[in-house]
Amino acid sequence: MKTIWQYDSILPDIPEQYRMLLGEGQTPLVRSRSIGHALGIPNLYFKLENLNPTGSYKDRFASVLVSEMRAKGKNVCIATSSGNTGAALSAYCAAAGIACILVVVDGAPLPKIKQMQLYGAHILMVKDFGKNAETTMRIFDDLETICSARELPLPISAYRYCPSAMDGVQTIVYEIAEELGPKVHHIFSPAGGGGLTLAVTKGASAVLPGTKVNCVQPEGNDTIASPLRNGALVAKSVRASVTTVSGLQVASVIDGDQVIENCRQSGGNGYVVSDEDVFRWQKIMAQKEGIFCEPAGAVALAGLENAVKRKEVAAHETVVCLVTGSGFKDMGAVERNFGLPEVGVVEREEGFSQIFEFLNF
Repeated sequence: MKTIWQYDSILPDIPEQYRMLLGEGQTPLVRSRSIGHALGIPNLYFKLENLNPTGSYKDRFASVLVSEMRAKGKNVCIATSSGNTGAALSAYCAAAGIACILVVVDGAPLPKIKQMQLYGAHILMVKDFGKNAETTMRIFDDLETICSARELPLPISAYRYCPSAMDGVQTIVYEIAEELGPKVHHIFSPAGGGGLTLAVTKGASAVLPGTKVNCVQPEGNDTIASPLRNGALVAKSVRASVTTVSGLQVASVIDGDQVIENCRQSGGNGYVVSDEDVFRWQKIMAQKEGIFCEPAGAVALAGLENAVKRKEVAAHETVVCLVTGSGFKDMGAVERNFGLPEVGVVEREEGFSQIFEFLNF
């Protein structure tokens, strides 16, 4: 079975007996059947990170992080999460026999919380965490102090905090390179704190030189994308994240400065998209491609639409959009945004009458 550990040259040197494997990595790279042609980009591909064991790309991070902890004999993990990191860490910690304590952002989706709890994690939700930059950084600093005193890592999925575990995320690009070869013109990546996009730039510089890595953010959490587009050298924190796209509500900079530098070096750009466009593409992906992603998983595609409108992607180019998490992670967003009809119980005769009405439509 292939895993992310086949790329061990870029991963920490961890003895095989300590490596935590739940089937992470080697996710499908599927060619668009409908959306690409509609956008005028026939060579559009989706990297389905929603099909990792706990439903997001964060499993690549957790696999490496928890493997490192096992090798060092640690028996407790203290971390922060907006949802997916917590779900991944709680699963891998459960498999490793490591206790898991998670401080989650204010307003994290309930399905993600329940997923963490089912894996056995202890959950604390802190007011304004993830919404207010000052509060967020204060919590990060407090947790760094606690973890440092106990010689524990602070598993935040960012290079600033866990660079070796984030190298596990780079393997996304190695898999893309294996399937498509060197002729990938663009990768579109969503960003909150920027860790994923930074990992993609690092991977692309190693195995896909010449590929433009583009950073896409919701307009309610525009810490990186506009500075990248406007020529700034550093990212900017926002007073409070107001996006409703869960998982990308990261008001502080974190990896943003390095994302700007690396994306710019790759020739990539920044794209800011509305929450409404994100939800629209989430629904279109489900109904036209059969891909059910959480809202954050549709952000990259919303960015591609923006790029096409700006004429910054050519029709002949090969484009990959990262689909970062499963739609089952945030069913609340489905209920709030799409007005799906109630399903009532009917008598058999009425039911078949409706079937025939549909067939004659």
